[in-house]
Amino acid sequence: MKIQEADAKGLLLAQGLPVPDWSVAHSPAEARAAAESILAGGAERVVIKAQVLVGGRGKAGGVKLAGTADEAEAVAGSILGMTIKGITVRKVLVAAAADIVKEYYLSAVLDRAARRILLMGSAEGGVEIEQVAVDHPEAIITIHADPLLGLQDWQARDLAFRMGLGGHLKAAVGVARGLVRTMLANDADLVEINPLAIVRETTTDGTIERLVCLDAKVTLDDSALPRHPGLEALRDPDEEDPADARAREAGISFIRLDGTIGCMVNGAGLAMTTMDLVKRAGGEPANFLDIGGGAKADKVATAMALILEDPKVSAILVNIFGGITRGDEVARGLIEARARQTRSVPMVVRIVGTNAAEAADLLRAAKFETATSLDDAAAKAVAASRSMGTSTGAGR
Repeated sequence: MKIQEADAKGLLLAQGLPVPDWSVAHSPAEARAAAESILAGGAERVVIKAQVLVGGRGKAGGVKLAGTADEAEAVAGSILGMTIKGITVRKVLVAAAADIVKEYYLSAVLDRAARRILLMGSAEGGVEIEQVAVDHPEAIITIHADPLLGLQDWQARDLAFRMGLGGHLKAAVGVARGLVRTMLANDADLVEINPLAIVRETTTDGTIERLVCLDAKVTLDDSALPRHPGLEALRDPDEEDPADARAREAGISFIRLDGTIGCMVNGAGLAMTTMDLVKRAGGEPANFLDIGGGAKADKVATAMALILEDPKVSAILVNIFGGITRGDEVARGLIEARARQTRSVPMVVRIVGTNAAEAADLLRAAKFETATSLDDAAAKAVAASRSMGTSTGAGR
């Protein structure tokens, strides 16, 4: 689950990282009030940033500066309601514009292959790190945190020196270790600061430079959200695909892909195997969909509706291994789902295990295409998809 920049900054702040103050505004009037408060505190300008879960906000005109409250109100009015990569901006972040001396990149990401948290840093911050990796791979420094001891001080110091942050060593060490704490405290997959910046500030003692987190990106592990009830509230329903939202509410694991054969399976491993066999048979899966164990007819019907919403789907393969899941319940769900279909596509069904015989009788009576083996089912689904071509055709 991705969360907005303002919420991500809140998670960093909770772990003691240096994050400048900010406000979130949902209207130009709120942006004006926030800017007045910031400018009254001594800031020369404010930055107004669109809060959308996509990159490239600055290039799209979603990040602008303002020197007065009137200007801030006008700028917020121009950003709110605009569309960035298909996402409508519904709120903006307002903060004091920083006097940036130098920008860096720093992130903590879950390295599943190494089973550790990986710290990645670069002196080339403020730009897309993917492009840096392509153009200057030597500019990216990586260090793994110990799975038991965490990120050690000597590792954080080594990272800071190699990034060129020796002049802000203590702060850099604190930020690096804070990223790891943020990951562990929230079961995050990614915590990214881009840019991590040295900024110039004027105080009563004169001008100083300090290290701060100017932007933040956090991705949370959906599977761990039951352990963090408060984090679920950070989900932005405006930016979630409606299909993904319905699948989540129904307890269905669903990921849309680019193929033409819709797959409905119970069990993640079986779903992956089904997709592999579809590809081996010459087809391309249109989705990953796991209805889970013990699925009832209503969940099966919901899953079928999700699959059929994809206009590219020209055939459906249902592969159920009945353990906890009863085959006859799945069959009833399929019959109900077909009765509700707004368009008709060929469907091939394979159900084995618990109540498979009862399921076969129901499917036979309803005139469904069935298969006894997964290879046979995949071959039939691919053949049906090819016969349909790109048209909706007539389903079984």
